[in-house]
Amino acid sequence: MEDRFQVTELEREKVLKNYFRKGLNGPLDTFPSKDKRKYIIAQEIIKRFEVGKVYLEKEINAILKEIHPDFATIRRFFIDYGFMNRSDDGKEYWVENYEAEAK
Repeated sequence: MEDRFQVTELEREKVLKNYFRKGLNGPLDTFPSKDKRKYIIAQEIIKRFEVGKVYLEKEINAILKEIHPDFATIRRFFIDYGFMNRSDDGKEYWVENYEAEAK
């Protein structure tokens, strides 16, 4: 994944500043349409989850709702881009290691 999105620190800071106007712990103004920006945003949001902890879908939704009303799109992006894993029945979610993603 890192090879697909080469992100400079300056680019990362600019994207985060533009999309998290109230700061990194605040809500997301909009979820970007471009994959590279989504990836940068996801790297930041995933830090709000504990590595190795198993979350129920409703717990994931509650955390993501605080960030953006379209929580389902963000949750799907996490799964599709490997930020988060999901059980086969879709009831449990977990982050194995976001340190590798956040580089």
